Amino acid sequence: MITSDEEGPFINGTTRVVDTLMARDEIIDMCIVGEPSSTHAVGDVVKNGRRGSITGDITVKGIQGHVAYPQLARNPVHQTLPALAELAAIEWDKGNEYFPPTSFQIPNLAAGTGASNVIPGEFNVQFNLRFSTEVTADDIKARVHSVLDAHGLEYDIKWTFSGHPFLTDTGSLLDAVVGAVEEVNHQQPQLLTTGGTSDGRFIAQMGGQVIELGPVNATIHKVNECVKIADLEKLTDMYEKVLEKLFA
Repeated sequence: MITSDEEGPFINGTTRVVDTLMARDEIIDMCIVGEPSSTHAVGDVVKNGRRGSITGDITVKGIQGHVAYPQLARNPVHQTLPALAELAAIEWDKGNEYFPPTSFQIPNLAAGTGASNVIPGEFNVQFNLRFSTEVTADDIKARVHSVLDAHGLEYDIKWTFSGHPFLTDTGSLLDAVVGAVEEVNHQQPQLLTTGGTSDGRFIAQMGGQVIELGPVNATIHKVNECVKIADLEKLTDMYEKVLEKLFA
């Protein structure tokens, strides 16, 4: 499959393909995702799983006013910062032998009119958690709400759930991929679940084995993102050897 919107709203890409196949009772048993999984050289890392991802967009409501008359206003930024500090300090879990601990990060904050003498009426906060198999999306939602409620905030929150964590810890595909990489590189790859997420999360819903093996990710999401032609040639050798080990 070559799919669209992997970095977007994930509506018409792999999700649509998976839904169609499952409606036909066609199941993908094995899948290699060409995600740029390598760190320094092609095949030095094989991703045998990924963390789940969930995003929250909060709008905290205050009362707009003049900064010289704070008693007539309610500053949502001041109200919210202690709650955000508490959320950022939470140890959501300790991870496990396959996954690092769950990570809470705030990528975007927005408030104010642009004027230096106006207390804002709203404070918009976006946060994301990349989570391990030790917690669920429902666990995360419940804890976030409990913190926000404990701080007495008046807020709305929109949740965007991007996918469950998945893991392929054993199986013929994993053995074949590790063996193929080792044969080409003369070195065994690391098995990691770090980094972002990928369309593998949708394939994994079908219950099959999902492995990520692809180019070096040194320029991922940068200006002039690129892949070396030599790396693609080496990947071709690896993929071919995987097929040989599985079907020869």
